[in-house]
Amino acid sequence: MSIIIGSPPKSETLTDNRLFHSNDVMLDLKNLKKVYPTPKGDYVVLEDLNLQIRKEEFVTIIGHSGCGKTTMLSMIAGLNEISGGHISVLGKHIKGPGPDRGVIFQAPSLMPWMTALQNVLLGVNQVFPDATKAQRNDIAKYYLQKVGLEDAFYKRASDLSQGMQQRVGIARAFAIKPKVLLLDEPFGMLDSLTRGELQDILIEIWNKEKITAVMITHDVDEAIFLADRVVMMTSGPRAKIGDVLNVDFKRPRTRKSVLEHDDYYKYRKHLIDFLEH
Repeated sequence: MSIIIGSPPKSETLTDNRLFHSNDVMLDLKNLKKVYPTPKGDYVVLEDLNLQIRKEEFVTIIGHSGCGKTTMLSMIAGLNEISGGHISVLGKHIKGPGPDRGVIFQAPSLMPWMTALQNVLLGVNQVFPDATKAQRNDIAKYYLQKVGLEDAFYKRASDLSQGMQQRVGIARAFAIKPKVLLLDEPFGMLDSLTRGELQDILIEIWNKEKITAVMITHDVDEAIFLADRVVMMTSGPRAKIGDVLNVDFKRPRTRKSVLEHDDYYKYRKHLIDFLEH
């Protein structure tokens, strides 16, 4: 059951297979299933999972460890085979990885011997082969500047702090101009101060770019602060969408305005109650 809190009428409920107008849908997961064969028989991680995500929407995904959140995200990215159902981007079924989907992992996965600029250019060169070298450099530098790394273009990734490496990862993902941005707990390994700084950077760039974003997080406050909707997954095996919470805060947001909003603790209690159920 999907519950809208903070949007009139307060009592309105929607089922988790709510359908949006096809022209509004960027990402569509239909009857998604993931099965891993084991010596004791098939292990069903996800089953009958249905979710539609609109253009320019920011959706966060929460759920207990092992419920299949990362499996679902890797299937959207085209990095994990789909056992049943399908995933489409703008109505086109995905068949593997593609530049229409950018991914930011928990660990930045940079080439340590390359500079920050070279790491971003890896994707830019692939996606914009017809651009001049100067144009591709400009794209990479622009996004490195947006994440606060204008003084680190030529520093090797191995010489950067973990937080700075994740900034490179954010720049790299935005620089390829994807239709969908996928984030797998990108701030999970960072200290709380750095985490807050990068959340602000992420949402600032997203507000400008308006790329459809799907982010996994274990942090309830992070889920609320960033999202238009928070999707809650049931525990595995055979996990599916258990609940969807609409976050009715105006954008652009500040952390202060979110914390002071009348509905903030209502949202927070709803998510915690689901996770503790």
